[in-house]
Formats: sequence, C-alpha cells, structure tokens
Amino acid sequence: MESSREMNKELAAPLLVPRKSGDGQENNNNNGVEVVASSSESTFCQELKRVSSMAAPMVAVTVSQYLLQVVSLMMVGHFGILVSFSGVAIATSFAEVTGFSVLLGMSGALETLCGQTYGAEEYRKFGNYTWCAIVTLTLVCLPISLVWVFTDKILLLFSQDPEISHAAREYCIYLIPALFGHAVLQALTRYFQTQSMIFPMVFSSITALCLHVPICWGLVFKLGLGHVGAALAIGVSYWLNVVWLAIYMIYS
Repeated sequence: MESSREMNKELAAPLLVPRKSGDGQENNNNNGVEVVASSSESTFCQELKRVSSMAAPMVAVTVSQYLLQVVSLMMVGHFGILVSFSGVAIATSFAEVTGFSVLLGMSGALETLCGQTYGAEEYRKFGNYTWCAIVTLTLVCLPISLVWVFTDKILLLFSQDPEISHAAREYCIYLIPALFGHAVLQALTRYFQTQSMIFPMVFSSITALCLHVPICWGLVFKLGLGHVGAALAIGVSYWLNVVWLAIYMIYS
C-alpha cells in the first residue's frame, strides 16, 4: 500500500516545476511559449511584407497590360460605328481565348524552370531557358495567327452577323503583331519576376499604357483608321514594352 501511494505521488508530481521569483512568488509567465509565439508572429509579418512588396507591383503590371485592349475598345466605341464596336468586342474575347491566354499559360513553365536555375545559381541555363521560351512562344504564334485569319469563318459557324464577323476578322488580323509582342513580353516578364526585379516591369508597363492612349487616339480618330487603328495601337504598345525591358536586360 505504501509503495502504491508513493508511486501515485510520483505520478501526480508536475514534470516542470514553476520558477520562483525573487520575492518567493511563482513566475506564471510561460516564457518559452511567448518566445515561440512572438518569433512566429514576426516571421509571418516579414513574409507578408515580402510577398506584398512583390504582389502589389505585379498586379499593377498585369492590369496595365490588360488595359491596353480595354482602351482600344473604348476608342472604337467613341468612334461611333456600331458594327466596328461589336466586331472589336467579339474579336477581343476571341483573341484572348485562342491567343493571349495560351501564351500566358505556356509562359508559366518558364517561371518554374527559371526559379530553379536562378536559385541554384546556374545563370547560363537561366538565360538559355529564357531564350528558348521566346523562340517557342514565337513559333506558337504562327498557328494562332492562322486561326485568326479565319476568324470570320469561325464566327459564322456560330451564326454571327456577317458584317460583325468581317469586322472581327479585320481586327484580329491587325492584332497579329501584338500577339508576337505579347509572346516576347511574357517571357521577359517571367525573366524579371524570377529575379524579383519588379520596378523595370512596373515602369515599362505603366509607361506603355500612358503612351497607348495618345497613340490609339491618333490612329483611330486622327488618321481615321477606326478599329484597324485600335488593333495596331495595341501592337505598338506591346513592342514598346518589349524594347524597354530588353534594353534594361542588356545594359543592367
């Protein structure tokens, strides 16, 4: 009985004896738990700031690039020809699904490969991946361009108005230079993003958007090109963006 009582006392004894303060009172503060909680909280805040510092500028870059097509659509709407406006609206959706989204998805592979090689400090392979992506995406633009040439035939299969289908075809044909510019731009964007070089992309994208407004206005209204001028303006703005990033990449 005595041995069992002694065993119960041992089991009931606390594993960690609370510390005594200088005046004999127990120190009930769990210092270890507080240190872990504070360190994890500070780490979370640091990571949140780091991710936000990259995510917010990239949102500005992506929005600036997509606003190019929105501005062109608005310019055509103010031009006052309903058939052209309807054709551009359909062509914008058609081009986004069959062309720009395809290039965006394919360029995502470059982000993974460049991230691995840059982290491993294999800079030669990092550059090779970037150039291979530019060539590959450019080659993919060729069959996409062929599809865009027959935009009116495809839309007529879905019982679209012939005049609107013809306007959509014209818009897509003159949008082909923008397709190739978008292909190169996506590869360069992944190149800079992997290295956390966000400022060059923000500067080039916002500058291209600011210049796109007067360029599009001049081609649509001043030269009277209508929806054709709106498509050409997108191509000019994309290639300006590409040139600025390429210059920074070469001389940085």
